[in-house]
Amino acid sequence: MSCFCLRPKRTSSQEKVFEEHKKKVAQENGKRLGLKDDDDLQFLLAGTKLIKIRSKSWQKSRYFSLMEDCRTILYSSKKLFKKDQTFLIDDIESVRKGRQTEGLQKYTDPSEEEMCFSIMFKGHNKCLDFMADSKEEADRWVSSLQKLINHVDNLNKKQKREHWFISCMRKADKNKDNKLTLKELKHLLRHVNIEVNDTYAEEIFKKCDTSNSGTLEDLEIEEFYNHLTKREEVDVIYAKYAETQGEMSAGDLLNFLLNEQREQATMESALKLIEKYELDEAAKQKKHMTKDGFIMYLNQEDGSIFNPAHSLVYQDMSQPLNHYFISSSHNTYLMEDQLKGPSSTEGYVNALMKSCRCVELDCWDGPNGEPVIYHGYTLTSKVLFKDVIRAIKDYAFKTSQYPVILSLENHCTVEQQKLMAHHLINILGSALVRKPLGDTMPTNLPSPEELKGKFLVKGKRLNKLDAVFSNNNTVEEETVSEEDEAADCKENSQKAKSKKSKIKLATELSDIVIYCKSVHFGGFEHAKDNQSFYEMSSLKESKALQLADTSATAFIHHNMDKLTRIYPAGSRTDSSNYNPVPLWNVGCQIVALNFQTHTKEMQLNQGRFRPNGFCGYILKPAFQRSLSSQFNPQSLTNGPWLQKKILHVMVISAQQLPKVNKDKEKSIVDPLVKVEIQGVAADNAKKMTNHIENNGFNPMWNEKFEFPISVPELALLLFVVEDYDTASQNDHIGQYCLPLTSVQNGYRQVPLLTKKGVSIPSAGLFVHIMLMDQQ
Repeated sequence: MSCFCLRPKRTSSQEKVFEEHKKKVAQENGKRLGLKDDDDLQFLLAGTKLIKIRSKSWQKSRYFSLMEDCRTILYSSKKLFKKDQTFLIDDIESVRKGRQTEGLQKYTDPSEEEMCFSIMFKGHNKCLDFMADSKEEADRWVSSLQKLINHVDNLNKKQKREHWFISCMRKADKNKDNKLTLKELKHLLRHVNIEVNDTYAEEIFKKCDTSNSGTLEDLEIEEFYNHLTKREEVDVIYAKYAETQGEMSAGDLLNFLLNEQREQATMESALKLIEKYELDEAAKQKKHMTKDGFIMYLNQEDGSIFNPAHSLVYQDMSQPLNHYFISSSHNTYLMEDQLKGPSSTEGYVNALMKSCRCVELDCWDGPNGEPVIYHGYTLTSKVLFKDVIRAIKDYAFKTSQYPVILSLENHCTVEQQKLMAHHLINILGSALVRKPLGDTMPTNLPSPEELKGKFLVKGKRLNKLDAVFSNNNTVEEETVSEEDEAADCKENSQKAKSKKSKIKLATELSDIVIYCKSVHFGGFEHAKDNQSFYEMSSLKESKALQLADTSATAFIHHNMDKLTRIYPAGSRTDSSNYNPVPLWNVGCQIVALNFQTHTKEMQLNQGRFRPNGFCGYILKPAFQRSLSSQFNPQSLTNGPWLQKKILHVMVISAQQLPKVNKDKEKSIVDPLVKVEIQGVAADNAKKMTNHIENNGFNPMWNEKFEFPISVPELALLLFVVEDYDTASQNDHIGQYCLPLTSVQNGYRQVPLLTKKGVSIPSAGLFVHIMLMDQQ
């Protein structure tokens, strides 16, 4: 996140012209962002001094300001020859007011709370901590940055691409004269990830240099941009349907929506799209859609592969908890690996902000009588239990209102367990479920809707739940069998004890375990005869995958009225993940993954939970909830689950793919696209395009694939874009995953995300999708 700014020597008059030019550029970019003459934007452009805080001793004053591109914050060091530092507005995840990070809590005084704020970055475990001169200045920075972030986020895809291109052009314009020479043009082409030979570059340059001045400026640069971003594939589609004076009438658009997009469209919906996306007022008056309006439609949510109706909570949320897949995290406190990585409250913040609804707390005795959380028998750092609970309370319901399960792995002595219960009750207050809902003993789990804004504790309990409704609810502190995962932890540390080892359990902690009582799994028949609806088991991945393979139907029936949690094997010391799909296939609700490890498995998890408002709960298919169901994902028979389809995928093109190696200007990607189905075993398949040499800007494939699908309700569609390499493993460029049930047919734009699940603003794939019944 740094660059070296060479400051050319300028005379005072040249400096004045240069500053006026910067001001004009800032005004243009502010207007593009919808912030023309905005006071908050002007505040950021002017900038102020802030104290940057790294430690108790490293707290230094730096001048921070927004650059004229309105997308980059720059700050300078006082040291001679020290690089100026920059970071992009696009990279900011959030701005936190006050002392909300571990750094500010450690290195500043509580009296300085109102002068502090932090900037958190997407996809990184990084933040910048600041102290302003006053509360008012801190408030202004926070509100101004939040406003700018919101405006940047709300740009449509076309505007983001234009803004990205203009930023690239500014970087190519070495002497900052707002003109492009042929040399600068070649530099720009490499910067936007496209390699062309010198002859072609000269040809483009001459074509656009209508003034014959030897440079491109103003309208000539606009013409160059239009030439470079021309979408021949879109031109062909538009021309096919634009049958009214060279434009699409509402009727033409309706034909396109019905015939190509296979939508249940009406004339009214076609008119709404014209009103929403057409920018030309004259065309809008005629109820026409121009090519620019059509491109705008394709680049927005209506033209996305992801059904926009599924971006909101659309499923029935009134069914019992066990009827849902629940987004779940393992070792939530870890930021890296589970041998020596740091533990942090930020792990919980990151997971909860991604709508994770089940987090793990690995609890151990700490110094000064205070329980701590860390990965036992390892060198991972420790974090106070009470600090974790405070962080969970602050961030649990920012992205989803549905309940959060606190999965306790308890290794503490009775005294520290009592303190754990005290912190849970005091910090979470009325949001903590401490007794069953209603006045009588329930017969099934409550629904996500009934538990909105609530916390459930998963752990050991000393007695049955119905004891809550009897007068005799006093239980002396006694021993219970240790949690399966805790026993595994000991086993993997080579300090193995019997898995039936006992721990003493404090009544206070036992009493706040209501709907998620941990019990040992003794087999499906044993569970059927002995396990109550509120009792749940945790299974190691290997055991769970074996059961999914050999006893799939029994596993599905077990999960129809009970919760099951799956966790990664302790041998995964690098915090890698297992494939969650086979376990979702048998109805396991809490399939816990290492959220800090950005692998394909986490991309599948993000795809699974993308629909339903990204709320962390997905209603399982009916055949995984009905007691009469005989569904077996390993051996498909006739039933409501069998809906044989053919998925046709045509990978047409990509736009503005990012460089893999940003440090090497001449490094241009050779992109290829992998298309994969993950679902029941019969549906799993992967296809791949050829690679396109030296073009990450507008590569075109036009390659068709077919995938037979048997159980579409469990299938996930995954796109992965890679940079082809003959000598080594391909580099990852971008990915996107979603359930097949949320895919829109027709010509669609596929947004691309980084490995860490962060949106790449300017990039995307253009595909044609058709899901049809098998003949």
